[in-house]
Amino acid sequence: MLKFLKKTYPFNDDLTHNAKIIFFISLGVLAFLLVFQPIDINLFSKKEIFYLVTGLAVSTFLVLSFNLIVLPSLFPKIFNNKGWNIKKEIIWDIWILLAISSSDFVFYSKLLGVFDIDFNFIVKNILLAVLPVAVLIIINQERLLKAHLKSAQQLNKKLIESKQQKEKFINFESDYKKDKLIIKLDSLILIKSADNYIEVYYESDDLVKKQMIRTTLQKAELVINEYDFVVRCHRAFIVNINRIAEIQGNSQGYKLFFKNIEFPAIVSQKYIQEFSKLI
Repeated sequence: MLKFLKKTYPFNDDLTHNAKIIFFISLGVLAFLLVFQPIDINLFSKKEIFYLVTGLAVSTFLVLSFNLIVLPSLFPKIFNNKGWNIKKEIIWDIWILLAISSSDFVFYSKLLGVFDIDFNFIVKNILLAVLPVAVLIIINQERLLKAHLKSAQQLNKKLIESKQQKEKFINFESDYKKDKLIIKLDSLILIKSADNYIEVYYESDDLVKKQMIRTTLQKAELVINEYDFVVRCHRAFIVNINRIAEIQGNSQGYKLFFKNIEFPAIVSQKYIQEFSKLI
């Protein structure tokens, strides 16, 4: 049970979204009071009924505004999305319920001078407060559902794209037809410039292989520039970031190490910022 309560739960810290929610919930409370009349309004004059119904809606509006907009703005560290969990969300909802109930009671008493509290009166106040809190919970669950569905769709799209990319072949053309190379994109490890040639390192049958091709690194870069995980990181290197085994830093930049390749590739100062973003 404790583990369940400690599970992360996203706090709704979108102030613009919350402002809209507060406005429509307050209108909903007003409509609910007018249509269903949970309080026996026959006992009051038309003027008292107007003040009562409007006042309870305004009271709900003020309490929600204070709790959903003012408090998160004043104490952002407390209402931190990363530190929020199910236990805090339950306590938070109970607090809002009590705050609205108390606010309604104070307004009701001050307006009508009613101080004789009985069980039915308490129940009515709590039920009036349950309505906006229940709507808040439903809206939050709907927001989470939409967010998770959208996230799942994006992840599925990326999985499909990743699978398609892994199955793609890349063709390194040579100035001499005899030494051109066609390999699976996913098998590429790195490309190293070597004077008028490039050295292409790739995996085949669980072994790292190398092939010299008479072409330039600039031409090789044109072949792979549509794939964001294969990047130029130095005037002499292009690397597949998915194949990096270890990264070490020094004063000149980074050194990239790859499994079963004896030398490191270099990330020069010119490419560090863009490389860091991709990693």
